[in-house]
Amino acid sequence: MYAITIPEPGGPEALVWAEVPDPVPGEGEVLVEVVASAVNRADLLQRQGFYDPPPGSSPYPGLECSGRITALGPGVSGWAVGDEVCALLAGGGYAEKVVVPAGQLLPVPEGVDLVTAAALPEVACTVWSNIFMIAHLRPGETLLVHGGASGIGTMAIQLAKAVGARVAVTAGGPEKLARCAELGADILIDYREQDFVEELAKATDGAGADVILDIVGAKYLERNVKALAVNGRLVVIGLQGGVKGELNLGALLAKRAAVMATTLRSRPAAEKTAIVAAVREHVWPLLGAGTVRPVVDRTVSMSEAAEGHRALEDGRHVGKVLLLVPRA
Repeated sequence: MYAITIPEPGGPEALVWAEVPDPVPGEGEVLVEVVASAVNRADLLQRQGFYDPPPGSSPYPGLECSGRITALGPGVSGWAVGDEVCALLAGGGYAEKVVVPAGQLLPVPEGVDLVTAAALPEVACTVWSNIFMIAHLRPGETLLVHGGASGIGTMAIQLAKAVGARVAVTAGGPEKLARCAELGADILIDYREQDFVEELAKATDGAGADVILDIVGAKYLERNVKALAVNGRLVVIGLQGGVKGELNLGALLAKRAAVMATTLRSRPAAEKTAIVAAVREHVWPLLGAGTVRPVVDRTVSMSEAAEGHRALEDGRHVGKVLLLVPRA
């Protein structure tokens, strides 16, 4: 088969579409013929040599995919050859074939085509696990999403609105904020021109956000704590703004607030299986009903994955960038 390899870390040009050995499913795994994958920030870091795959996983980038099952490993039940699926991966989605633990498979949701389904597993699992399973966002609460126009952000807006929460977002520029508003965001903050702490305070009569989903990290830590409501929960899932920041414990104590940080890729298989099951139970019906929808900015050929990486790096996208597997 062919896959995107990284002979040497570097820029987008480091991604090489090359022939590699076919993977073989083991106990509890299935083999999926990949139709499409999606570009995630973790893929960019892996390409640059900063984020190696977990031990034992595929060396190729790609944290999600959609496709068709072509083989079942020993001990797999509930799935059949030919099933159209999408999958959460620890790696390997940038390839013609990938081995997937059966517990990380999802059926393609009703009303979503097979290619577009590649935009769902990583964002749905990330958003549901962090906002609902960890931070326990409740109806009537306020959620602040940093990077509202990102793949994560576009899903977070819709899921939070679906459960009856109020949503504030930060994004860069009026066009991105307009797209967030179309998805249901109530409070629109241009981080280039406005201070999100001040704007959120104005919009909430000084109360702040009950839950904050943060992709920035250290750069926003102090201001995120200021923006939290009493009993607020800050969940950090990205480090685009650095890894070390000063935390005012006094402010946390006064607000009875919590700061949590998580990753998805390196979690044990059992935890991923539980998250995928929760997503299938809670998110898939919303997709089937059209209440929530995937947001895709563009689709490019996987053999030209560098173009997809550049699209994510230039910051002009809204939603997901997909990579389509070329077929002879």
